[in-house]
Amino acid sequence: MARLRSATATSAGGIVVRREGGRTQLVVGSRRRERDAITWTLPKGTPERGESLEQTALREVGEETGLQVRIIRPLDDIEYWFVQSGKRIHKTVHYYLMEAIGGDLGRHDREFEQVRWIPFDDARSILTFETERTLVAQAEDALGAAIPGDGAAHASPGSPA
Repeated sequence: MARLRSATATSAGGIVVRREGGRTQLVVGSRRRERDAITWTLPKGTPERGESLEQTALREVGEETGLQVRIIRPLDDIEYWFVQSGKRIHKTVHYYLMEAIGGDLGRHDREFEQVRWIPFDDARSILTFETERTLVAQAEDALGAAIPGDGAAHASPGSPA
């Protein structure tokens, strides 16, 4: 049996939060995968040459959600393995807690088919991957006074909620 070659990959992304109507919400997006499976995930992406992880997270979250965001604080990383093109890849995704300071969910790029705000309470049943569900629970525990209050700048009123 042939042994797979190994490689590493890095991405950065964020959990974008807001307070709306007394509830804390976060942004998730859906992608269609192989065999028409739909996954709901957090926004993330690959660094471009010369970018810091923070710059990558801000750019990728902005592109994938249509929102302008700012970093509140770093969160835990997620690590996992997958196989692609005959290689076994160890991937690390660096996440940041973020808040929306402008933009519109309707301006997201094609990486996601749909982007929406969901209550933190719904993340466990909506997010596809256990690692992301665990990270969202940790972010919720860590939020405390860091959550933007009602009336903070966020997506335009016409954005899907």
